[in-house]
Amino acid sequence: MKIALVSEHASPLAMAGGVDTGGQNIYVAHVARQLHRAGHQVDVFTRRDRALLPPISMMDGVRVVHVPAGPPMQMPKESLLPHMPAFADFLVDFCRRESTPYDVIHANFFMSGMAALAVKDALRVPLVMTFHALGRVRRIHQGASDGFPDERFSIEDELVRRADCIVAECPADEADLVEHYHADRSRIALVACGFDPEEFAPVDRAEARARLGWPRDEFAVLQLGRLVQRKGIDNVVRGVATLQARHGVKARLYIVGGDSEMPNEIATPEIARLRGVAHRCGIDERVTFVGRRDRHQLRDFYSAADVFVTTPWYEPFGITPVEAMACGTPVIGADVGGIRHSVRHGETGWLVPPRDPEALAERLLAVHADPQAARAMGEAGRVRAQTYFTWRRIGIELEDVYARIAKRGGARRASAPAKADGDPIRAFG
Repeated sequence: MKIALVSEHASPLAMAGGVDTGGQNIYVAHVARQLHRAGHQVDVFTRRDRALLPPISMMDGVRVVHVPAGPPMQMPKESLLPHMPAFADFLVDFCRRESTPYDVIHANFFMSGMAALAVKDALRVPLVMTFHALGRVRRIHQGASDGFPDERFSIEDELVRRADCIVAECPADEADLVEHYHADRSRIALVACGFDPEEFAPVDRAEARARLGWPRDEFAVLQLGRLVQRKGIDNVVRGVATLQARHGVKARLYIVGGDSEMPNEIATPEIARLRGVAHRCGIDERVTFVGRRDRHQLRDFYSAADVFVTTPWYEPFGITPVEAMACGTPVIGADVGGIRHSVRHGETGWLVPPRDPEALAERLLAVHADPQAARAMGEAGRVRAQTYFTWRRIGIELEDVYARIAKRGGARRASAPAKADGDPIRAFG
């Protein structure tokens, strides 16, 4: 097949860890690579966010097309909506000029869906839609701090109605689509996110700590990912403080992520807020901000930690818990979204309510008190990750989705856009 992946704000070439660079960047990069390895022709379309970028870059055999839409500079994704008509015009023109038509176009995020829908209408290319986050769910949790306009809701409504297939990343994502958008379950495919076994596998803890310069015997808690408020990192700080105040256990919290290699409060304002939380909790000296790190370095961080903690308010999927599990590290995660699916409570780690530092402290205490049980949880997590969440498996599941949708699209390409028919798609482990 010839496949177009659209990811307007999340380039597969960007380094993850910044405010707007995270799971979607990783998802698009790995899906594109897996599909190329399977023999498909894959192009990724992303907004040109630097002036010196070439029109097309190559990534492991995948073409990455830098779309001129808005100023060629990094912009918050909340500011990109006015530039999507230009993105859509370029995308339609590019697809029209290709000598071989695309069999399917897979849009990632609602603004990519806007542009991809124009291609569906103009060229009858079947549309697969992954939202990665839903506007109405985001508004419920972020309220007035949500920077997207209400227009997002009507755009998402149209995409839910008209996409040939919607990829939900976990059962909670599917439930949100049905509850808040009245999605037709027969047009939803459940396909998770994944990890690369060549990137993430267990490393001897002592060796990992030696490379990172961590104390050999200190109880180490890891938080890794985008540093934004909804990720609930302040809850992790408070949980570590409660562990010390109520149970007498002094842990070291390492926070990895941000928009610069050295932790910088100007580049990453969330660091300043979190430092304030740590100061008020009286554990300034127990919290270390590491800064952003390259993907190849993360294996050591996951492996060096006694436990990985992530307690966001909401999470469409959450790739970092799977990466931690792949490294044999037990996970304490918020009982929300995709984390509820990837982490098996009491088996690979623990699920706790978001914004509940007392509950988190209790689970941290359990990990600290029984290292042998924690190691068993880590091993169970590694097995689960290897069984269900490799990018190779995810690529195969998406390939099946594309093939079915492309077949349907080819059968009616000459007709007007219509609701997809056929059996429900369930590509999910």
